[in-house]
Amino acid sequence: MRAASWQDAWTGGRRAVHLGNVADFNAQFLPQGPELRRLGHHYSCLAAFYTPHPALLVLPHQAEEGWLRRLAEVLAWEPVEVHSGIADEHSTLAEGLAARPALRRRIEELGLPVRPWGATAGPAATPGGPQHAVLEAVRRFESKAESHALFSRLAPHHPAVRVPGQRAVESPRRLVRLVREHAALGRTVVLKAPHGVGGYGTVVLTADQVGAAGGPRAALRALRAARILPAQSGILLEEHIAAHRSLPDLTFDGVIAEDGSVHPVGVAAMDVDEVHYRGATVGPGVVAEALAAPATTFGTAVGRELAEVGHRGWYDIDFVVDRTGRLAPTETNLRLTGPAVAFMLKARLDAVRDRGGHCVRTIDQVPVGVRLPQRALLDQLERVAVRCARLGATLLPTIPTAGFEELPTVGVALAARSTDVLTAAEAVLRTALRAAGDCWE
Repeated sequence: MRAASWQDAWTGGRRAVHLGNVADFNAQFLPQGPELRRLGHHYSCLAAFYTPHPALLVLPHQAEEGWLRRLAEVLAWEPVEVHSGIADEHSTLAEGLAARPALRRRIEELGLPVRPWGATAGPAATPGGPQHAVLEAVRRFESKAESHALFSRLAPHHPAVRVPGQRAVESPRRLVRLVREHAALGRTVVLKAPHGVGGYGTVVLTADQVGAAGGPRAALRALRAARILPAQSGILLEEHIAAHRSLPDLTFDGVIAEDGSVHPVGVAAMDVDEVHYRGATVGPGVVAEALAAPATTFGTAVGRELAEVGHRGWYDIDFVVDRTGRLAPTETNLRLTGPAVAFMLKARLDAVRDRGGHCVRTIDQVPVGVRLPQRALLDQLERVAVRCARLGATLLPTIPTAGFEELPTVGVALAARSTDVLTAAEAVLRTALRAAGDCWE
């Protein structure tokens, strides 16, 4: 009998119900004001891609019909039932579902797998409710301290992996002293909140930055005022790993099936701006086998440990590649992530087109030169898609709701047969969106 693929492990090979509960998941670990909740709701547009073939989507923001129609045409989806606009910056998806008993009944009647961004407490947040053990595993290993301890236990059996040094600093006064000592030696340090998302709650602090701020106390005060670091104690001080000059940060994605077996999905190259995740690329030749193999071996070992404590579902491990080519694991995510979208799209395109081997790049925040409502932004992307198609690339909008923010952006995915074509199409896209304001003026 053939081994089950990750898609079998993820949904049993079936279509699924997708819940865009990013803000709800984040609220378990981060203070949630209206701004952070709104950003989480924008990111929840990625719910369209939680599996390769959705059956029903529940989205916090209102989604234009044209967006889903475009996705369905390219990805050969059968009809997808969409329920959007059920939450706003003052409410969560869980509250939206709680107020809609008919929608909850509809989800239950379908009898399909329900896949949220990540596990949250309560049947209103996740119809059918995650098991207690899953929630406990999520709460434990989303912690950057707990994941570091797990990496440290496993690393001695994986010579290609080096774990950065890390210590918890409970006293604000001691943190000031340690930052001062490192700065005096010209060292860069990484400061981490116990929990964070997409780089928020993590900062790389150089000796020059400490000096420019007027010393460690002033530097830390400014980071807290800007909400880059939380005000409470318990900050983690981590060794800074100098990244390889030509190799990107990596992420390994895997699925833990209901029986506890671990199924690797793949290794992606991430686009990380200092500590903030911007996107990922997957496909043939994107990550050299010399890096993909040890990342997969270590990531699978981590998955087995997570399975032992009760986690079921998606997870990933992020890595920095140091200057000697060794892998430095930085965190675990016991949920879906941005790179998961690239893997889903690659799987679907490989399945519905004549031949596989797609390379897929996701870019979550492409700046737009003017604030545009959804329909106008989608029209603009349609014009760019025609130009990308001439290069041999397919463009798909992934986050179309953030185009009217104060700093407007849009999320997209690009698919092609080579990374060279992806790079050319990305250049066309960025240039066109920067110039979008000219058209509207």
